[in-house]
This record gives sequence, C-alpha cells and structure tokens, in this order.
Amino acid sequence: MHRAAHFRVNLFPAYANQVYWVAIGAVAAAIVVTPVALIVWARMPYATGQGEPPEQPIKFDHRHHVRDDGISCEYCHGGAERSPFAGIPATSVCVNCHSQVWTASPELAEVRRSYFANEPIRWRRVNALPDFVFFNHSAHVTKGVGCVSCHGRVDTMGQVYQAMPLTMRWCLECHREPEKHLRPLDKITDMEWTPDPARAKELGRELRTTLGVRSVVECSGCHR
Repeated sequence: MHRAAHFRVNLFPAYANQVYWVAIGAVAAAIVVTPVALIVWARMPYATGQGEPPEQPIKFDHRHHVRDDGISCEYCHGGAERSPFAGIPATSVCVNCHSQVWTASPELAEVRRSYFANEPIRWRRVNALPDFVFFNHSAHVTKGVGCVSCHGRVDTMGQVYQAMPLTMRWCLECHREPEKHLRPLDKITDMEWTPDPARAKELGRELRTTLGVRSVVECSGCHR
C-alpha cells in the first residue's frame, strides 16, 4: 500500500504576517493619537469659537458706541453687576438714544421694527458657555474682575467676537492666582486701564484682601 500523500495548504499569503503587524500598529497608534488629537483640537480657536464674530441682525459697532461716544458697558449691560447674567439690552434702551439721532437710518430699520412690534431683536450670543458651567457675572464684576479680562478690547471691535478661549484651563489660570487679574472697582469698565508695573503685585494683593476674593478651584465652584 502506498502511504497517503499529505499536502500542506497555506490559507494566507506570505505577506499576511506583515499585514497583521501593520494593522496592530495602526490600531495602537490610533488609540494613542486620537485622544491627543481631540484634546489639541478642543483647544484650537476653531473649536472654541475664539476670534470668530457671529453674524448679527444689526451691524452694531462697539468701537463707535464705546470709544467714540463713551457709552459705558453698564448702560447696556447693567445686569452684570446685579445678577448672574449680563443680559442683552431691550430695544427700548437703543431707542433712548435713537429716537433722537439717526432716526431714519436704514441701518436701524430692525431696531424700529422691533420697538413698534414689541418683539426682541434676535441677537446671536457671542460668549457662549456650555450648559454644565455655572458662571455668575456679578460675582466677578463686584470682586474686581474687569470687563476686558474676559471680553477683550470691545472698544476696538467693529463687530464683537469671543476674545478669549473660555476653556476650563483658561478660567483656572485666573482662579488660581486672582490677584494678577484684579482692578479697582471704579476701573471695571475702563478698557485702557493697566496697573502701575512698580506696584502691580502689591495692588493685586491689596484688592484680593479688601474685596474678599477667594481662590475657587473646587469642581463645585463652576459645575453644580
């Protein structure tokens, strides 16, 4: 009798091992790279919205109103001192001035329509925080944090945009050392104010003590 011939059949081609190890390497790299890429992307201006002015129903020029006319932030956003929200001014606030000046300007047609129809102007939010973040405007304004610290130099903005990243890391930089960012209460809305470099640190410490500013870094401070 003849012994049965045994044949060895290769189910995979010779390069299969190489493909296997390349695939394993690609998966491992993806596991490491993907989270890092997401973290980097989340901090980029494109993701945070920094520097991008949203399209508004009216071309409101802060340069003209703040810098040229000298209108204080508090005139339109008085809620910032008294409540958690700075608030958007009612159309009647606009009409206080524009019932006297630029009464027939085509650029203010939406203001007139809103006022006579008793409907709010649908402004688009510029500085939008996530719903899981608790932010109290009055707690910052009454403790020496100026408007410019978070909103930038709006007196130089033709169209207002988000000036700061508004990320948790950015907030904590101030919360850990608030004395570096404090100013006298009568300078809160002053866009051009800067402390005297010779005594900036001393002034910061004084304001922190006088205003009773705490270094809030606990999770519950902003996430409730």
